[in-house]
Amino acid sequence: MLSSEDEEFGSSEENGDQPAWFTDDGSEDIDASFKEYDITSSPNDFNIRTIVDFIEAGPFRIPGFQRNYVWDRKRASKLIESVLIGLPVPQIFLYEEDRNQFLVIDGQQRLMSIYYFVKGRFPRRAQRPLIRRIVAEKGFLPKEILADDAYFQKFNLYLPGVAGGQRSRFYGKNFETLGEDQTTFNLRTIRNVIIKQNAPKEERDTSIFEIFNRLNTGGVNLRPQEIRGSLYHSTFMDRLNKLNIEPVWRNLIGQEEPDLHAKDTEILLRAIGLTVDGENYAEPIGQFLNTFAKKARALDVTQLDYLEKLFGAFLERVQGVSVDGFRVERSGRFSIAMFEAVFRAACTDAFKKKSLDVWPLTDAALAKLKSDKKFIEATKEGIGRATHVADRYARARELLAAK
Repeated sequence: MLSSEDEEFGSSEENGDQPAWFTDDGSEDIDASFKEYDITSSPNDFNIRTIVDFIEAGPFRIPGFQRNYVWDRKRASKLIESVLIGLPVPQIFLYEEDRNQFLVIDGQQRLMSIYYFVKGRFPRRAQRPLIRRIVAEKGFLPKEILADDAYFQKFNLYLPGVAGGQRSRFYGKNFETLGEDQTTFNLRTIRNVIIKQNAPKEERDTSIFEIFNRLNTGGVNLRPQEIRGSLYHSTFMDRLNKLNIEPVWRNLIGQEEPDLHAKDTEILLRAIGLTVDGENYAEPIGQFLNTFAKKARALDVTQLDYLEKLFGAFLERVQGVSVDGFRVERSGRFSIAMFEAVFRAACTDAFKKKSLDVWPLTDAALAKLKSDKKFIEATKEGIGRATHVADRYARARELLAAK
């Protein structure tokens, strides 16, 4: 059966009640680049009112409406208090995508904390996965959801003092009850560093991926797919988010709600990417996913509709087998390597013909694949190696096709 070294997908507790997904081969790590860049950076001090207007009007593209907000109210309140009393706040990094269009590279949690405070609303922790689901379906955060107390609560500042000490004078206040301090808050400025890559021109956004990877000023590390989903945001990425909430898919991976750090979306990207462009696969797998995500921005509506239907056709096949066929025997966790190979093997012929004739799946074939020695060897160390990716695909095709 699949070894414990196989890539697995499960859950545990991280950051309180936040779910976490597991992989043990490190294949999702972003590879260091040693290119030299010609980059210009310019500092700008925007006041809070301007920042909130930019978030609402669109100049600031914040992946926060796609990535879950992860701060608690105490941490967000300390940030707001720092702004109110004039303490320096870590600078925000923005990437200039186009004229008056900026991608937030670092500082998303801070910006969203400020935005939520001005709106007087704070997302309930238990509802954040559901909020993400709604955003995935709608493509934006509906005003009625922001106003709904089932999803959000009033954002009153939570600033408990040290034991025996005096509480902050802002404790319990919200944006509307700040009084004269509201004007002070609106006029406070935060340093924004705007970055633009001048060279290499043929890979104009590679430096931004590097910056995403290396920055850690916000205190909550971004994961590879969070970075990828922001940097290469497209209609294709929106479709992946939609596919990620399909009930059959959620049942297959064994998690009711989407992962906070988009690991499940990365699995979909990986499976679809290898099906569409696997013949051009080159390690490391992280770079392959980056390249494919960038290419996928050019897919038109017809192509996107077809990929969505192809995934649906695969899920229909999945409903005819036990989900245990995609799980590691010892741990019961979802096997990414198994899913990737099976999806690609079952869907490749259909994709080439632009049909929906996905290969049938049987419990016997999946069990045989999981216990196949060659397949097991290809799921061990270096799971992203080109030879291992090719071997898993070849074994899956052979065994799934066997009568």
